[in-house]
Amino acid sequence: METDVLIIGSGIAGLTYAVNLAMADKHLKITMLTKTQEDETNTKYAQGGVAAVTNLNTDSFEKHIHDTLIAGDGLCNEAIVTSVVKEGPERIQEIIQWGTDFDKESDGDYKLGKEGGHSENRILHFKDVTGMEMERALLSKAHQYDNIQIIDYCFVIDIITQHHLGKLITKATPDIACYGVYVLNLENHQIEKIVSKVTMLATGGCGQVYRTTTNPKIATGDGVAMVYRAKGRIENMEFIQFHPTALFEPSKRFGQSFLITEAVRGDGGVLRNSKGEEFMHKYDDRLSLAPRDIVARAIDNEMKILGDEHVFLDCRQMNLENFKTHFPNIYKKCESIGIDVSQQMIPVAPAAHYSCGGIQVDAFGRTSIQRLYSCGEAASTGLHGANRLASNSLLEAMVFGKRSFEDTIAHISQYSLQSDIPDWNASGTSRTQGNDTHHAKY
Repeated sequence: METDVLIIGSGIAGLTYAVNLAMADKHLKITMLTKTQEDETNTKYAQGGVAAVTNLNTDSFEKHIHDTLIAGDGLCNEAIVTSVVKEGPERIQEIIQWGTDFDKESDGDYKLGKEGGHSENRILHFKDVTGMEMERALLSKAHQYDNIQIIDYCFVIDIITQHHLGKLITKATPDIACYGVYVLNLENHQIEKIVSKVTMLATGGCGQVYRTTTNPKIATGDGVAMVYRAKGRIENMEFIQFHPTALFEPSKRFGQSFLITEAVRGDGGVLRNSKGEEFMHKYDDRLSLAPRDIVARAIDNEMKILGDEHVFLDCRQMNLENFKTHFPNIYKKCESIGIDVSQQMIPVAPAAHYSCGGIQVDAFGRTSIQRLYSCGEAASTGLHGANRLASNSLLEAMVFGKRSFEDTIAHISQYSLQSDIPDWNASGTSRTQGNDTHHAKY
């Protein structure tokens, strides 16, 4: 298969990039691959919302920039932080125009939540399924364009570079270029090649590397691994953010844990240990609304002191009807396992949540490999530093999806399809028998 633009991943980053390309040039052939259904992405599981300065009467760009830098422990790229924060409101308006709904007050203004590390209420949200709503709107928009083709059940194995043409490639090679990918078609079990002028890796995070994570099964870090194998640059992979409050279920000690969004604490939820004691005052003046790394470490320390497997999130003092309205998914989940949030506390523990590092990119999503872009959680943009500020991830994905689009449109005419790409070389491998349940694995 040949295509002008190849996008790996169908979350908010890849879709923002694809829709902008399709709108700009209806003649571009845009192909998007996803390893399961098109909507099964990390974006889909983002509960809390998207952070942006939308009310200049109470908030400012300077405050959002400051909060981001503080949360990142001084290791953010300040120029990137400034550009993302300042471009954010325009991206918010864009996705609203494309059909995304955010919760509103009775007077029509948007409801703005507050999460850990934020000095003001600036989180736009749609109940507790914000990512799912944004994913829905973006997919609906993408389906309006005939030049966007989304292909499900494709597991990308490798990006194609000069290595596959027989050239010795090392990390010191100055002109490594990407010509497409080899992909395992999970429908017919064949390894196919897709040749492209430009490739975008929007492959998401790597949470499934950890025993317990809030990430879905698809979050296995494939994009980062492919770039590493291709001798491209990755960075800061040690900066894995742990979300402080994943639902603790004794029967689910491995795999994906249900996320209890930080917005619950923003609305008044209080952390308590097994003795019923509040404890965050011992660790930070911001209490339960300190940045995630501080709260996660505090919880871990309380668990170790008391020999517990979890702490509790106390929502009993919150208005139950407001809780049901704002957090219907969380309410239903707790109810399904016998927890009445108006009478009982929610058991929670930290879980791997977000990769702040990844594929090294510049201000326009360009990787160290020519003709290869990356954005979203797979990319290391410099925005997050050592710890991502809550709800900055969806914002970053939209801003860098747009920036990568602008650079692609400016340069794609310079590229042509590589004509001499060999088929996948399976020599030295053997086929093994297994049950045909590939769809259930991802």
